[in-house]
Amino acid sequence: MTIPEPIGRKAAHFALKNVIRPNILALHPYRCARDDYSEGILLDANENAIGHAISSADSLSPKTNGQDLLAPDLSPILDLDLNRYPDPSHPAIKSRIAELRGLPGPEYVFLGVGSDECIDLLMRVCVRPGGDERILTCPPTYGMYAVSAQVNDIGVVKVPLELSGEKGEGGDEGRFSVRVDEVKKVLAADPSIKIVFFCSPGNPTGTLISLNAIRSILEFELFKGIVMVDEAYIDFSPPGSSAADLVKEYPNLCVSQTLSKSYGLAAIRRVLILGILLAQPPLIQVLSNTKAPYNISTPTAYLASRALSEPSTVKWQENVKELLAQRTVLLQSIEALVPLGVGGAIGAQHANFLMIPILAKDGSGAPDSTRAHLVYKTLAEEEGVVVRYRGSEPGCPGCLRITVGTADENKIVLEKLKKVLQRL
Repeated sequence: MTIPEPIGRKAAHFALKNVIRPNILALHPYRCARDDYSEGILLDANENAIGHAISSADSLSPKTNGQDLLAPDLSPILDLDLNRYPDPSHPAIKSRIAELRGLPGPEYVFLGVGSDECIDLLMRVCVRPGGDERILTCPPTYGMYAVSAQVNDIGVVKVPLELSGEKGEGGDEGRFSVRVDEVKKVLAADPSIKIVFFCSPGNPTGTLISLNAIRSILEFELFKGIVMVDEAYIDFSPPGSSAADLVKEYPNLCVSQTLSKSYGLAAIRRVLILGILLAQPPLIQVLSNTKAPYNISTPTAYLASRALSEPSTVKWQENVKELLAQRTVLLQSIEALVPLGVGGAIGAQHANFLMIPILAKDGSGAPDSTRAHLVYKTLAEEEGVVVRYRGSEPGCPGCLRITVGTADENKIVLEKLKKVLQRL
C-alpha cells in the first residue's frame, strides 16, 4: 500500500507509515465489482437481476384501520435498486460533507457504519492486538473506546480530565478540561501509545476540549501517533469549536462525527445511517483500503443524501437552534429545584444534555450517588421519565444526565423531578 505525502507542514515529527500496522501497509485491498463499473448491463457481481422481493403491501407491516402504515414510508427506499451492490465510494455524499465542514474535497472524508465502526477500524489499522501497544483516553469519556479496545485486545492508558473545577497541571481553566502536561508526561514515558482519544464535547461531561489543548498534543514531538477527536455533539457547541478546522494542517489528526445526534437520525443508526471520519487523504486512503466492501448500503446513502441536502440543512439548523433554546430553558428551570436538593449543572453545557448533581438530604451540599440512583429509578419506573444515571463516572458523583427534550417534554421532566424529590 503506497501512502501519499501528508498535506501541510505541521507535526513534522509524525510519519503515518510508522503508525499503521505493517500487515495493513502490506495489504492488497479487495476490489469489489463496483470499483470498476457501475453502469450498463451489470452481470459481474452475481446479483439478483430480477430485483428485490419486498412487497409494498407486506402483511407484517403495522396496520391501523386496515391501512398499511409502513409501505408509504418505505416507498422511496423500495424504488431504489436494492438488488444491486451500492457504490463503494459515495463521492457525492463525501463532497457534501467536505463542503459543510470546510474541507477541500471528498478525499478528506471516510464513511463508516456509525461512528463506532470508525473508532474500531482506526484501532485495527494502527494498534497491534495482543501486544504491547495501547491507546490513551481521558475519563470520564465515551465508553466505547474502552469496549472497542477490549474487543481488539488492546490496552488502555487513562489520564483523567481535570475533575476538581480548578486549573489542573497544564490544563485549561475549568472542570473537565484536558490536563495537557499530564497527558504529555504519559505519552513521553510510554511510546507504545498509538492513539489518543478526546471526546469533544465530552460524553458525559458536555464540555468541549479546547483547540489549544488538541494542538498541543498534535505538536508534541515525543508522541508519534494519532489524535482522534470524537465530535458526536459538536453541532450543539459554539461556532468555531470543531477540530475539523485543524484537519488541513495536521496529518496526525482525525475527527469523528455522526448524523445520529444533531441530524436526529438515531433511530436508524447502524442499519441505515453512517458515521463520518475527517482526516488528511493519506489516512483516509488507509481506512478505505481496509474497510469491508460495500459497508454503506444504498438505503443509507439515500437517506444521508436527503439529510445533507440544502432544504434539509435549513431544517437541521432550525432544529439545532430550537434545542439550544430549550437547553437554556431547562438549565434555568433546574435552578428552581435547588431547595429540593439539586445542584447546579456541572460542566460547560456544550452538548444537547445537562449533567445535574443530586445532593444529600442532610444539607451538606455534597453530591449523593445513592439518592441520585433512587431518583433515577423512581422517575423511570413510577413516573415514566427516563434520564441517565452517571454517578459512578469519575468526577460526576450524584449526577443524572438529562437530554434536552421538546418544550413539552422538558416541562414534564421538571414536574416529575420535583415530585420525586419532594417524596424522597
